Amino acid sequence: MIPKLDSAPARREFLRLAGLGSLGLMLPALPFARGFGAWRGGELLVYVGTYTTGKSEGIYLYRFDLSSGRLKHVATTSRVVNPSFLTLAPSRRYLYAVNEVQEFAGKKSGAVSAFAVDQKTGALRLLNQQPSLGADPCYVDANGSFVLVANYTGGNVAVFPVERDGSLGEATDMKQYRGSGANHERQEGPHAHFIALDPTNRFAYSCDLGTDKIMIYRFDARNGKLLPNEQPWMRVKPGTGPRHLAFHPSGKYVFVLNELHSTVTSFTRDPNKGSLKELQTLTTLPQDFKGPNTGADLHVSPDGRFLYGSNRGHDSIAIFTIDPRNGTLNIVGNESTRGMTPRNFAIDPSGAFLLVANQKSDNIVVFRIDQGSGRLSSTGDIAEVPSPVCLKFTAPFS
Repeated sequence: MIPKLDSAPARREFLRLAGLGSLGLMLPALPFARGFGAWRGGELLVYVGTYTTGKSEGIYLYRFDLSSGRLKHVATTSRVVNPSFLTLAPSRRYLYAVNEVQEFAGKKSGAVSAFAVDQKTGALRLLNQQPSLGADPCYVDANGSFVLVANYTGGNVAVFPVERDGSLGEATDMKQYRGSGANHERQEGPHAHFIALDPTNRFAYSCDLGTDKIMIYRFDARNGKLLPNEQPWMRVKPGTGPRHLAFHPSGKYVFVLNELHSTVTSFTRDPNKGSLKELQTLTTLPQDFKGPNTGADLHVSPDGRFLYGSNRGHDSIAIFTIDPRNGTLNIVGNESTRGMTPRNFAIDPSGAFLLVANQKSDNIVVFRIDQGSGRLSSTGDIAEVPSPVCLKFTAPFS
């Protein structure tokens, strides 16, 4: 069942998840569900980023059947080192991947790679690479004109211009974070783990796991600069370690996954000022679980009704409902990921399926989303992929 996309925010989120964000002004108001079903009989493509320190060869490409929930391997882009996070340009003509390493071209830095996407097959062709300006880049975002990267060990974020052919130019900006946190083992210094532009491209938000701060910038879309916002940052509870952030389709709320405390914090957001105000913090774990755990990823369903977060240790997806009136959360429950260490997961643009990348069990597990409750049920389909750590959906190209 494809859920109704009966509001402008829901339609925008649908397009963003499908990698069609730049086409929003060219499409009519309501036929997205119909058009979605027409994409090769209800198929999507899924790019899979991996760690290549083991058996993985690079970036894997799968077809995903929306009627059956099955994954089929299509191609592999080999000789790509640790492409641990991926993003597609809004045009879908280019894909950008971080190379999560500590040294590149003789410098203490990771790299970010630009690929051209074959518009018939989805195959990738390397265009160029740039030093990410910090070690171990772990997140990348793109708006068509610029690419933003978070460097975990480097403790900074950087902005790169996109050239006319989709390749990356030299960085236009870099912000080095400072400080430390209450957890002396994990927060000895800054650790940028996330940076992304808001849906309007006016503001950029970055999670610094090392200092318990969510940095807020005004984004200069002409020059690719991160400018100080009126509210420059929001601090969460000491020692929580904010890792990833997700926007609600309405633009009025954001949610942050805190890695070290295994919690989710919800905020109200002023779309005009970019400012945040904390609402609540809830655990992602069952009350009776006492083992070690770290939070990893979180996503809002395309219709804005549900929030999901992954647990590494408990190896589950936490499920929450979102109150549309005020952005508060209520826990629904947890679903086992049927694998080990779910570092990343993704919801298909229709909101019908959730795919989990289990890093240490080398598999991707498919779940169907109950449209009434948000609960997950395994379809039984499992794809064997070495060390999968990032999933990105897009519409087929032909």
